[in-house]
Amino acid sequence: MTTMAKDRQLTAPPVYPDNEAFWQAAGEGKLLVKYCPDCKQYHWYPRPICPHCGGDRTEWKTASGKGTIYTVSVTRRAGPIVFAIGYVTLEEGVSMLTNFVDCDLDALRIGQSVRVVFKPTEGGPPVPMFTPA
Repeated sequence: MTTMAKDRQLTAPPVYPDNEAFWQAAGEGKLLVKYCPDCKQYHWYPRPICPHCGGDRTEWKTASGKGTIYTVSVTRRAGPIVFAIGYVTLEEGVSMLTNFVDCDLDALRIGQSVRVVFKPTEGGPPVPMFTPA
């Protein structure tokens, strides 16, 4: 069975002072991840305190936007539009939960190369999602 990803209406994400730079960059088509200059580690989910060393000097870095599928699940019963979610491991080494779009959902495979795309939301910044590279 072939299931093509269709665009869904997306609710705008909440923008707070600690994630404003992330959403501003998303509006410019850039994916940011947090980096700790103390231990030289990237981390995701973004937070002001490094989960690796406890350092409080984390900073935003532009990610390549390239990665590989770590897990994928096609959801057919959650509503009228079939969609796929899963984890992508970025070249920077962090894994992020995401949606897969603009592709045949049934052809997605663990280990497959993907790249970031940004999908519009209702009245807010675009959201990063991934599509096959």
